[in-house]
This record gives sequence, structure tokens and C-alpha cells, in this order.
Amino acid sequence: MIPGLEAYLSVDLAPDRGLRLPHPVIVAAGGAGFGSELLDSVGDTLPGAIVTRSVTRRGRPNPAPRMTFVPGALLSSVGPHSGLDDVLRRHAARWAASDVPVIVSVCAEEVGDITALVTALDLQPGIAGIELNLACPDRSRGGLPVGLDVEATEAAVVTARAATGLPLVVKLTPLAADARLIARAAAAAGADAICAVDALPGLALDEDRSGPALGTTYGGISGPALKPVALRIVYEIAQVVRIPIIGVGGVRDLDDVLDFLAAGATAVGLATAALADPSLPGRLGSQLGAWCRERGLAGHGDLIGTALPRRRDPGSLRRGPYRP
Repeated sequence: MIPGLEAYLSVDLAPDRGLRLPHPVIVAAGGAGFGSELLDSVGDTLPGAIVTRSVTRRGRPNPAPRMTFVPGALLSSVGPHSGLDDVLRRHAARWAASDVPVIVSVCAEEVGDITALVTALDLQPGIAGIELNLACPDRSRGGLPVGLDVEATEAAVVTARAATGLPLVVKLTPLAADARLIARAAAAAGADAICAVDALPGLALDEDRSGPALGTTYGGISGPALKPVALRIVYEIAQVVRIPIIGVGGVRDLDDVLDFLAAGATAVGLATAALADPSLPGRLGSQLGAWCRERGLAGHGDLIGTALPRRRDPGSLRRGPYRP
């Protein structure tokens, strides 16, 4: 960060619980693994926060290959493969020693896992918050994500909230029929902030078209192709919730950051771009601060929601078929 710019950019993602970031550009889940390598490599060009890769209670296989490029995007399966105990053994001490807030993302495969995961993290020093990923498959729902259903979302967030006093960020799936309903349910159930949005599921074939390109068959679409989807969801949920929103999806430069802020995000996350350039989130934070100062703004808060309608928009689902 450029000295003195923190005063322009500091933001609290959980005002009632204290999740204050020096600036609003963060590394989203998947963009830095579990954070240790990034923290050791970027010097003073620090992100506002790091969200770790989602971790499961027991871990599970994640066969290679795990990444392939598709037009305008990255298709990857870098999801959970390490169990919580292993992750804490390898990374908890580094998190505790970091000046960067570390938010640990959890992926619960059944309701009982939520309590176990969140309770264990609640006892760890150096963890700034917990992200509950509602895009994860739930065995009790036949493998469908919890975040497709309002009642399942409420139950998951209530369970997590009861297990921790740490700030709780709830991450939405882009597959929900109406993300506004899910976001409102999460906020009412005790979420401190909403993260929008997780990767879209997709498929790519190998070169000879003899099968899928990824070892897991399906992967998540991230990168620039995801941005219009994520921007739409941020725009819609910003009109119905009053808690902070972290916009994630296809962010590569300052213009992308400004777009998400204008659509209603309080903070902005990078994943795919941070994989290629770990120092980018910190540099974008500095660029945002300089941009605000050059225009005489008191901070980036003046930029949040400038694109939102004066009257609530009916939402993309009520506009009928999309037409050119």
C-alpha cells in the first residue's frame, strides 16, 4: 500500500464483530491456496484480506488434471482436498503471524460438518473470520448445493452462527434461481457479509475428445467470463440486503473493481487473476486509493452503489426472455 492511503480505504465487513480491512481488494477463495505462499511472496504489496481455499472436515481426493483454459475463462477443480486437521497443522501458525486478515472458507458436505468445522476454527488464534460456502454439495440433498434453497440456507447459516462468534461471510452459488432470496435468508439467519459469487460449473473435453479434460469431470468457470454473472448478482442482492457484499468474479483491473463497487459491493475479491499475479490485489488497492484521492473523494465508500436504481429493480428473472 502507498503510505497514507489506508485512511481512504479502510472497510469493516462485520461492523458488529470487527472484520476491518486496510483496503477492500482481497484474495478470494481459490486465489492463494491457504495463503501461506502468497504471504511469503508479495512483500509489502498486501491484499486487504485473504480467503483460503475451501476446506472440508475430512478431505477428499482431487484427481489431476485440475485446470484447463477455455475461451475467456479458467476451468478448474481446485476445491477441497485437504481435511481441516491437516490444514490447521500446516497453516494456522502462519495465519496467526500475519498482518493480513485471514478468512477461512469451509465446505460442509452435511449439516453436522458445519458445527465441527466452525467450532474448530473458532478456537484457533489468527483467524479473522469464516466463509461458509453455500455452493458445496450436500449429501443430505443428493449432492445439490445448500445455496439453492432458502430453508436449507437458513438452517446452515443458523448452525454456523451458533457455533462461532467470529465474523461470518456467506458465499452464494450462481446457480440459485433467485439469489436475492438466498441472500436475504442468509442475512436474516446471522450472516455478517455476503460473498457473490462462486464459480459456475462447467465441462471441457480433452484434446482427442475421448473424455473430460479434468480429473473430476466438472470444474468451476472463473475469470472474465464469470464477471457479467457475478455483477448481475451483486447488483440484485445489493437492493435487498443491508450487510456488506464482497463481489467476486473476473476481476483483473481497476475498472473491474470500480464496476463491482458501483453495483453495490463493499469489497472486491480476485481469484483467477491472483493465481497469475499474487501481488495484483495489493496493487489494485493502492490504485483505488490513488484514484479516490485524485478525485477528492473521502474514500471508496462514495463509489458504492452508484449504479443502483432509485427504485428497486424487478430483477433479471422477471424481464422475460433476453433479447438482443
